[in-house]
Amino acid sequence: MTELRRELPRRAWRRIGRVTGAVTAISVALSVIFTNLIMEMFSAGINVQGLVVSIVMPIALGGPMTFVLVLKHEQLRHANNRLEHLATTDWLTACLNRGAFTRAVTDHLGRRKSATESGALLIVDADDFKSVNDRFGHHHGDEALKLIAAAIRHAVRSSDLVSRLGGEEFGVFLADADAATADHVAERIRGAVAAIAFLPDGQTCALSVSIGGATYAMRAEFGHLYRLADRHLYEAKNTGRDRVAMMQAA
Repeated sequence: MTELRRELPRRAWRRIGRVTGAVTAISVALSVIFTNLIMEMFSAGINVQGLVVSIVMPIALGGPMTFVLVLKHEQLRHANNRLEHLATTDWLTACLNRGAFTRAVTDHLGRRKSATESGALLIVDADDFKSVNDRFGHHHGDEALKLIAAAIRHAVRSSDLVSRLGGEEFGVFLADADAATADHVAERIRGAVAAIAFLPDGQTCALSVSIGGATYAMRAEFGHLYRLADRHLYEAKNTGRDRVAMMQAA
């Protein structure tokens, strides 16, 4: 039971309790009604012994059976949720993985309510990250990536999507954001990463990111936005790094 408590979240146990209690109560009520109907056919109705039996039997037999069935259902639900999480989440940073991010953005662009709805795609790339791995090892490089991912998530809005696209590259999708908002969020991300106190082996190691972005105010496709944002990421890299380069896509 201790392992089960650790495996299932608290809300799952609350559901198990509610469903088991409700089904058991209904079973008891139906048992009393049917027992009374049967007893009325042969006598004056249900007596004390019959009432006790009609209440105890559903609780003693139906309660445990219902608990086990609902428990197995919740375990299956929890296992499926974990599999879905693993299939859509980057193992290191807990951001969306590339596939899940691409699908989510593509779906959003495909179901936009208005042809004039605006938004933006940002590509965030850690500057000179190879030197971090070379100087301090991949273990500290992984720690730096987790810090960068946390800084990005903290800097964006709750409705924005954050993904690790691969290596030291991250994607951010800003729904319902105009060019000014997108630029503001991108600068906030850049500043949040620059403010990270990264001290591998006690040594100070500055972190920074370059950000390329593409905003849209009309119909847009993920592939087109990605190519534009990637082009401007290289522009940000080539003009000094630790900066933002944005472009209106359409």
